[in-house]
Amino acid sequence: MKYVVVLGDGMADYPIPELDYKTPLAHARTPNLDFLASRGRMGMVKTVPDGMPPGSDVANLSVMGYDPTRYYTGRSPLEAIAMGVELKPGDVAFRCNLVTLSDEPEFTQKRMIDYSSDEITSAESAQLIAAVKERFDDEDIRFYPGVSYRHLMVWTNGPLEVELTPPHDISDRVIAEYLPRGKGSEVLLGLMLESNRFLPCHPVNQFRVHRGLRPATSLWFWGQGVKPALPLFAEKYGLVGSVIAAVDLTKGLGLCAGLRAVNVPGATGNITTDFRGKARAALKELDDGQDFVYIHIEAPDEAGHRGELEIKIKAIEEIDEKVIGELLSGLPKFGEYRLMVLPDHPTPLSVRTHTAEEVPFVIFDSRQHYPNKASTYDEASARSTGLRFAKGHELMDYFIKG
Repeated sequence: MKYVVVLGDGMADYPIPELDYKTPLAHARTPNLDFLASRGRMGMVKTVPDGMPPGSDVANLSVMGYDPTRYYTGRSPLEAIAMGVELKPGDVAFRCNLVTLSDEPEFTQKRMIDYSSDEITSAESAQLIAAVKERFDDEDIRFYPGVSYRHLMVWTNGPLEVELTPPHDISDRVIAEYLPRGKGSEVLLGLMLESNRFLPCHPVNQFRVHRGLRPATSLWFWGQGVKPALPLFAEKYGLVGSVIAAVDLTKGLGLCAGLRAVNVPGATGNITTDFRGKARAALKELDDGQDFVYIHIEAPDEAGHRGELEIKIKAIEEIDEKVIGELLSGLPKFGEYRLMVLPDHPTPLSVRTHTAEEVPFVIFDSRQHYPNKASTYDEASARSTGLRFAKGHELMDYFIKG
């Protein structure tokens, strides 16, 4: 038996007036997902425990079968692991975004224009982080370049208690009330202020402005944590597996669980990603002897954060055609298989950030068909089945053993 999970980050949403009060999932053309829904088991799952932040870190941990209330230690350590950065006891990892702030003279009165600096390229951001390292690295604080706008800072004996806000939660808002607070905040704020003084003048940013692109004008810290300790997926489920993702968060989570991280050329973490390439990479992993593959696709989440309705619909349709379609064509050669599709959390276009509501899942088993009254994969159809998991980490057991 082979097992594949396709995680469409942030696919779930609220009904939208422009779509006749349908969600993007319900509106999108998804014949392959609808096929799975008509013959599989469909329901709702709560991936974010009450009282925990509705981030992709918490939600993907849950979907992979790990109880976040037991194992969650922060987002950035997972990204550090994926980047090959060793975290020692006492090291606190921080996500460091390159963001675009507005140009008010007073730093606190600036607005969060773009949490991704127009999805700055990795090549450009590497030059900016090199400049940051030259100015700020010392025996306690170290910066590491990542992918696009997503980077890493490691602070030896840094503060865990400091209050930080994800920049994608405050698009277009004045940043004053979202700046670092509490223990260690003065150091982080100092780094942000100083970065805002020299980054706008960097040649990379000057050239971006010349091309009509948003410059990366400041550092922004969030998602701090320490290295987690997860039981190995193979020991937990008896399956040897791989993770396929463009973002370091999901790669790091997979690596912590003992999964093999697979890099796919052309995987970008947005709508330009190689959707079909991810599906083909998954089939190759199975062909090479893996039992389980976890495919993470970031594009719907990015569209949700940016408030881009058409792009979110396109991302869902690309997943349906190029990922689910490719898998349905290639999986039968392995004989028996199960395929599960779900979001990790909603990223509603109306709020442009993550929410903690339940999300729809569908499980297809090549050996059995489960006729459903609802034959479309969307939030309302999944809810109508009555199947529900109040603890998200229990869904993986149901998928593998059920």
